[in-house]
Amino acid sequence: MAENRVRHSEAQAASLITDADEIARRESENALRQAEHIREVILSYIGPERPFRLRPSMFLTLNRIAVEGLNIYAGNWRPAGVSIQGSKHTPPDGFRVPELVEEICDYVNLVWESSTPVHLAALTMWRINWIHPFVDGNGRTARAVAHIVLSIRAQTYFPGEYTIPEQIILNREPYYLALEAADKAYEASGFMGSVVIDLEKLISGMLAVQLKSAFDNATGQ
Repeated sequence: MAENRVRHSEAQAASLITDADEIARRESENALRQAEHIREVILSYIGPERPFRLRPSMFLTLNRIAVEGLNIYAGNWRPAGVSIQGSKHTPPDGFRVPELVEEICDYVNLVWESSTPVHLAALTMWRINWIHPFVDGNGRTARAVAHIVLSIRAQTYFPGEYTIPEQIILNREPYYLALEAADKAYEASGFMGSVVIDLEKLISGMLAVQLKSAFDNATGQ
């Protein structure tokens, strides 16, 4: 397995906690709360009675839950520029964030019916990472939004122990490589719709692993 490098935003001045053990405890608590919120959102949109539209408010809520108590900007767009340690990509200036988030929401809503669940999940996962709209918790927010988009578009709360976000955390390198491939493709073409092929393949494979874990549990294998 490749080294499990970690990319993260460099904005340590905004941190509320510096003790490593306390950070780990708070992150674990927030992850459980975020997972429950994701489940509630997905279940609330399964069925025709409540049509889904991706909105910036979802990004803000998921980020607030992910980094609450850890960062003073939890649930708020970053106010300035940010760098990503371990990545060649330089995110856009802070003043562009709200407009760019609205842009990806509008695009996803426009192609919602004509695109596959996996494509929409890959697109949102990459684009949120590309925009990097928050001071902290961008990856967690991107994976959460992608999970919601995938499930609601498929009209299914996917079973299985090894969810796609969990698999990414266990082995981040393929995820980072797929994001970087999308960055390069977007830089060359300037078109969002066709740059996430590698990420689609990754998500498809991880979804298969998740569903197999559900099958194995059901059959005792």
